[in-house]
Amino acid sequence: MSGTSKLSEWLLDGLLITDGAWGTQLQQRGLPPGTTPDSWNLTHPDQVEAVARAYAEAGSQVVLTNTFRANAIAMKDSSAADLDAINRAGVAISKRATGKALVFASIGPTGKILVSGEVSREEMEAAFAAQAASLAAAGADALLVETMSDIDEALLALEAARHTGLPVIVSFAFDSGKNKDRTMMGATPEAVAVAMAEAGADAVGANCGVGVEHVVPICHRLRAAANLPVWIKPNAGLPTIEGTAIHYGTSAEFFASHYKALCEAGATFLGGCCGSTPDFIRALVDARRACPSPK
Repeated sequence: MSGTSKLSEWLLDGLLITDGAWGTQLQQRGLPPGTTPDSWNLTHPDQVEAVARAYAEAGSQVVLTNTFRANAIAMKDSSAADLDAINRAGVAISKRATGKALVFASIGPTGKILVSGEVSREEMEAAFAAQAASLAAAGADALLVETMSDIDEALLALEAARHTGLPVIVSFAFDSGKNKDRTMMGATPEAVAVAMAEAGADAVGANCGVGVEHVVPICHRLRAAANLPVWIKPNAGLPTIEGTAIHYGTSAEFFASHYKALCEAGATFLGGCCGSTPDFIRALVDARRACPSPK
């Protein structure tokens, strides 16, 4: 079965509720500032599992993995064997914790910019290929390339992920421009949707970046440009920093009040990003009961 067919099958009953933030949840469980969260898959698997289980118990039908940075460029001091172990453990932990929920494995950006020359296309290709292979071998249901800002980097990650045969979603962070509707590299929702669709992505999306009230038009534009399933995970509002603590101002109730608008804008997967908690997921589940999405 193709990736697109699998997604279609999963979406037969309408929109799927995904999970919320991982980094802030791990920090609440003791992850020190500056520590790469992915390393906890090996050193603190019980705490990582607690995050995945909390989202599954809150009603998430799709739960991610703690593997956002686990590539050879972002974690350059880790060996290939350690990265393989981190990625495989990330999938195993989420699968163990979530029961019937689908597990979509997270592939984040490298943190380097191609056009600057600080990393080569070949290095990026190899890093993404190795990570995607590890995640697929561990039994992920799909791969999520997320928080991208550069279309070229996203295309490299997409190509590597497609080689696994799993469904692939590619999601961008729209947080720049006058209307906060462009990526850091200046790409519009239309540009990324068309590029990802032409390259064979099974779904396209927006995550991180802005709060829920700003992502409704972005969702509509993504769906209109490519007519693909749309993955939406906005932040819990814009962050404010007090000392070393980061606070997000949006409540779970305000977040979930946008459920109907996002459904109407074409969202097919919906969850939260930075600052969102299991309470946000419970609020989305309640909103779906009150306003079932069309099938």
